[in-house]
Amino acid sequence: MAKQRIVSGQPTHDTEDVAALSLRPATLDEYIGQAKLVEKLRIALGAAKQRDEAMEHVLLHGPPGLGKTTLAHVIANEMAAQVTVTSGPAITKGADLVGTLTKLQPHDVLFIDEVHRMPVAVEEYVYSAMEDYKIDFVVDSGMHAKTITLPLKPFTLIGATTRAGLLSGPMRSRFGLTHHLDFYGTDETQTILRRSAGLLGIENPDEEALAVIASRSRGTPRVANRLLRRVRDFAMMRREGQFSRQTVVEALELEGVDALGLDELDRMYLQTIGDVYRGGPVGLEAIAATLSEDAGTLEDMVEPYLLQIGFLARTRRGRQLTRRAAEHLGLSLSDQATEGDLFDEG
Repeated sequence: MAKQRIVSGQPTHDTEDVAALSLRPATLDEYIGQAKLVEKLRIALGAAKQRDEAMEHVLLHGPPGLGKTTLAHVIANEMAAQVTVTSGPAITKGADLVGTLTKLQPHDVLFIDEVHRMPVAVEEYVYSAMEDYKIDFVVDSGMHAKTITLPLKPFTLIGATTRAGLLSGPMRSRFGLTHHLDFYGTDETQTILRRSAGLLGIENPDEEALAVIASRSRGTPRVANRLLRRVRDFAMMRREGQFSRQTVVEALELEGVDALGLDELDRMYLQTIGDVYRGGPVGLEAIAATLSEDAGTLEDMVEPYLLQIGFLARTRRGRQLTRRAAEHLGLSLSDQATEGDLFDEG
C-alpha cells in the first residue's frame, strides 16, 4: 500500500532516524530494556577498553525498530570512537566496502544494517577484514591480475538483520557476540516515553497518557516515539497543549491506531481472513491477492505482531484466525475451525 504505516517498525521516511537522533541514549546507563544484552555489552566493552583493543564484532537480529542502530551508536560512544552507518543493499561492489573500511580509525564502529542482503562477492571481502584486519583487493584481470593487501585499523563490525536465517554460515560464525532483540514490555516502553517526553519539551506528562501510548506501541520503541510526536502535535494544535489520556485516545483514533496497536492494514488483513475466507485456513498468497498487497510485506510487516498477540495462527493448511481475534473484530469463526488446527505450525 502507498500509505505509510505509523505502527510499522521501519522508518516511515528517510529522515526519520535523523529526527529521532535527539531521543537516542548515548551510553549504556541511559539505554532502557534488553537487560541481558546490555550486561553482555558491559563485559565486552570493559574488557576491550582494559586491553586497549577494538571490541569484538556483534550481530543483532530481531524485528525493526527495537534499537539496533541505537546500540551501534552507544557502543561507539562507550569506546570513544566514531560510527559509520551503511546497509547491505548499499554495498554493491567490493570497492564500496574497501573505501569505507580504509577510512576507519582504531576502535571505530562500522554498522551494516540488513547485513544479510550484502552481495556474496562483497561478503568475501568482509571475512579477512573481520578476522585479520586486512583486505585483499584484486586489481586488473586475467594474466595481469594481482592482489593488493590493504592493512586495516582494528575496528568493530556491528551487523543488524531482521532475517537472521538468511545470513550465510561463514558470515554468522565471524561474529563474537550474537543476540536477538526482544519486544519491549509496557513498563519499559513507558519509561522510554517518559524520557523522550522530557527531551521533546513535554512538561509533566500525564502517566496515564504515556501508559496508553505504551500499550499501543507494539512493544517497539521507534513506534512509541513516533506516536508520542504525533500526540504532542495533536495536543498543541487541538487541545492547547493539554497532554492527557483523552488527548492520546483522540489523537491515536485519528491515526487509526486502536487499543491493541492495530492499524488499518492489520484490521483489513484480519477482516479478509474472517469475512472472505470464513476464518481460514487460507494461503498467504490468496490473502495478498485479495488485498492487492505484496505477500512479503504481509509476512514481514503485518503477521509478526498478530502472531505475537495471539490473533493469528500458522497452520499446516494456511493462516487462520484465533477466537481472540474474532472476538476483537466482532466476527464469528467457522465451526470447522478446530483447536488442533489453531496451534499447528506450518
